[in-house]
Amino acid sequence: MKLTRRVKEILSWYESDNPGTKANLARILMEGKLGGTGRMVILPVDQGFEHGPARSFAPNPAAYDPHYHFELAIEAGLNAYAAPLGMIEAGAATFAGAIPTILKVNSSNSLSTTKDQAVTGSVADALRLGCSAIGFTIYPSSEYQFEMMEELRELAEEAKSAGLAVVVWSYPRGPMLDKTGETAFDICAYAAHMAALLGAHIIKVKPPMEPVSLEAAKKTYTDRKIDGSDLTARIRHVVQSCFNGRRLVVFSGGEAKGAEALLDEARAIHAGGGNGSIVGRNAFQRPKDEALKLLASMIEVYKTKV
Repeated sequence: MKLTRRVKEILSWYESDNPGTKANLARILMEGKLGGTGRMVILPVDQGFEHGPARSFAPNPAAYDPHYHFELAIEAGLNAYAAPLGMIEAGAATFAGAIPTILKVNSSNSLSTTKDQAVTGSVADALRLGCSAIGFTIYPSSEYQFEMMEELRELAEEAKSAGLAVVVWSYPRGPMLDKTGETAFDICAYAAHMAALLGAHIIKVKPPMEPVSLEAAKKTYTDRKIDGSDLTARIRHVVQSCFNGRRLVVFSGGEAKGAEALLDEARAIHAGGGNGSIVGRNAFQRPKDEALKLLASMIEVYKTKV
């Protein structure tokens, strides 16, 4: 596998990492139809933990089978597949080496009332299963945010020492944020920056909405004329907040929506300098032929020159 100039440039951003971690980042960046471009589309399937099996898979019953998700990611030509321990274990031998995998090592569920996640996987599990990276969620603003950050620090240190990459889901939520605040322009940028500061190689956040939520930030956003007029401008600011674009940033697909709305988001992410999309429910809840068509269209968006 000969690395492209763009992938070599991206790897140079991670100055402290060992050859093993850089090799695993390269595996993800060189995989699939976007391989070598610096852009990514990733399939995450942690929704069974988060929302329960029926809410996640009943819209497309084939998706109850863990093998389905490996097959979807491979057939679509995606960069990686991310899932909790049991899902990856269920296909680890059949699909060994077929696509880079990301082991999601913490999880929440809909039966909890706290904004927290349990550690449900380990670095040893990720190595045993041949994963390229671990994935971890933090909830900035949660009452448990500092414990989550400390857990991440320990797991990230162990993962990097073993040559794995680290993907951080940074989802603001907690008592000081309402639903609008969770995806506010300034809050998304802040959450992404925290993930970069915590050592993430790849940062996952939600697409930022227009409001500025944090009272202390409003004057700065106004006085410095930070552009949040459209999604492209807001994406650009989130990317800027991740070490001026020297960290990989991907954006979630979120709740189920129409194909054209998803493609419009992808166009804005691409134009704003984001590195791609990490799309779960909007892919696997569709029949496979529809999902493959959608993912192919999304990949074509990221192939175009900005």
